[in-house]
Amino acid sequence: MDAIDRNILSELQGDGRLTVTELADRIGLSVSPTHRRVRELEQTGAIRGYRALVDPESVGLAFEALVFVTMKQEDRETLLGFEKALSAVPNVLQAQRLFGDPDYLVRVRTADLAAYAELEDNTLAALPGVQRLNSTLVMKHVVTDRAIPV
Repeated sequence: MDAIDRNILSELQGDGRLTVTELADRIGLSVSPTHRRVRELEQTGAIRGYRALVDPESVGLAFEALVFVTMKQEDRETLLGFEKALSAVPNVLQAQRLFGDPDYLVRVRTADLAAYAELEDNTLAALPGVQRLNSTLVMKHVVTDRAIPV
C-alpha cells in the first residue's frame, strides 16, 4: 500500500459516494488507474464495503448500553456458541471478545430503557454460557464513526 492508496482510502472514508472521476480529481490520477486501484483495494479487503451511516434516533433506537459479559466457562464450544447466538441479535451493534474479565463488551441499541430491560432479561441473559451481565448506559457520544487514520 502506497501513498496513493492511502489517499484513496482517506477520501472514500470521508465520502464513500464519490464517483471514480471525482476521486481521481481529488487524488491527482486519471480515471483508469484510480478505478483499478479502488478495485484492488476492494479485492484485497482493505475496503470492506460501503454503507450509509443511519442516525439511530431517527429509526427509534434512542437508548444505548454497553454490556460487559462474563462467561461461566471459556471452552471453545461455549464461546463459539455464544458468539454465534450473539451475532443473531439485531440490536447488537458491536461485540468484542476481551482479554481478562469481563470476557466480552457488547454495544446495543433499543428504543428505551424498558426495551433494553426486556432484551437483557429475555435475550442476552439467555445466551449460551452467560454467567453475568453488567450494563453501563451511554450518556453521550464524544467521538463516533471516526475514519481509520491512514
